[in-house]
Amino acid sequence: MGDFIDAHSRDKKPLNLLRGWPHPSLLPTPAIASAAQTVLSDPAISIPGLLYGPDPGYQPLREEIARWLSGFYGGQADAERICVTGGASRTWRVFSDPLFTRVWMVAPSYFLACRIFDDAGLVTGAVGEGDEGVDLEGLEASLRDAERDEGVRKIKLAKPWSKIYRHIIYCVPTFSNPSGKTMSLSCRQKLVRLARKYDALIITDDVYDFLLWPTSKSSSTSSATALMPRLVDIDRTMEPVPSSHSFGNAMSNGSFSKIAGPGLRTGWADATPIFTYGLSQCGSSRSGGAPSQSTATMVCELLKSGAVGKHISQVLIPAYRKRYEIMMAAIQQFLLPVGVTVGEVSFGEQEIFGGFFIWIELPKSMSAEEVCSTAKERENLIVAPGRLFEVSGDASVRFETSLRLCFAWEEAEDLEDGIRRLGKVIRDVGEGKSIASRHAGKEIKNDLGEFR
Repeated sequence: MGDFIDAHSRDKKPLNLLRGWPHPSLLPTPAIASAAQTVLSDPAISIPGLLYGPDPGYQPLREEIARWLSGFYGGQADAERICVTGGASRTWRVFSDPLFTRVWMVAPSYFLACRIFDDAGLVTGAVGEGDEGVDLEGLEASLRDAERDEGVRKIKLAKPWSKIYRHIIYCVPTFSNPSGKTMSLSCRQKLVRLARKYDALIITDDVYDFLLWPTSKSSSTSSATALMPRLVDIDRTMEPVPSSHSFGNAMSNGSFSKIAGPGLRTGWADATPIFTYGLSQCGSSRSGGAPSQSTATMVCELLKSGAVGKHISQVLIPAYRKRYEIMMAAIQQFLLPVGVTVGEVSFGEQEIFGGFFIWIELPKSMSAEEVCSTAKERENLIVAPGRLFEVSGDASVRFETSLRLCFAWEEAEDLEDGIRRLGKVIRDVGEGKSIASRHAGKEIKNDLGEFR
């Protein structure tokens, strides 16, 4: 029986609805090639680009990013608030202490962030999303409990360019990976107040903000402005407004991974000028020079020429909107009849969606692990079980009946078939026809290296 099932599965085209990558057809390869040619043919750009860069990163790129963000989010452009990064994963090395700092992760959470915090020796705890993006009551109760630990101490020496925060709060507030939800404005404001009260640093991955579209068929496929102010914007403007010498209580991670290409490994941090300077003094950057220095010159050219904005509005948003609509139609046809539920967030009179992911809930009696292993063995289909997005070491927030679906990686024409296969598996599991495997989840685990 097992051999028959494996052979039958191999006959089906492999589909991966777990992988959070952009489809290769959505990469702006010609624009990057043109930018590279411009950069490498001009010694005034190529020579500094191939040498060690300044600590905060390539200055022209800092200035271009600042102008670009001010156009999208509002506010004045300030390059001193921008630090060029090699992605979105080094803040806690400067502003945390493994004995003193506690990390609170909004769950379901981007699971690789757990590993980053763990490698830094930081203890993590989970807090649910609640109704508006963060369970603020639960979070404050956890913060209050942690404050009662009188034996806590620091092991890091004080440095003039940094401070050690008592708490770090990590979240993806807009089109979250994995849930697809967006934190409400009211919740954002209350979260900033909470961070100020408890000496917490809010770290946000704002990497999907530019990929948004209305779900109404009659609406335009692009948007020139952000859906919500970032938490870092709220922190910089909310009374009492932080002084110019304040580290602040929020910082924003941005990345060109989702809008140009993950392999560029270029991003930015946006915070107060003193925070940004402290971030630039991270030991690995001081030793190795500004991250992504050579690539930063090319990304700068992409921004200056308008290629990034054009690619987002003319390629990415129409493509992702189409993919989203295909997947949602397939969910309605094949998953809702077998008891699956999926939620969308409504803002006022118009519904907005964005990012890469759709979060679904199976019937309460069903195991996401069983569905995923059966889908892999029987349908050659990979989907992500909710347990991947739990906070390691904290079982208080669990997702045993949840699945995350990605519509960015596979061919658009294969998305309906993927959801059809998943619906068949869910129906079979519900009828007791699943495959009992001692290796349940093994295939999913082996695919984590492809999951970003």
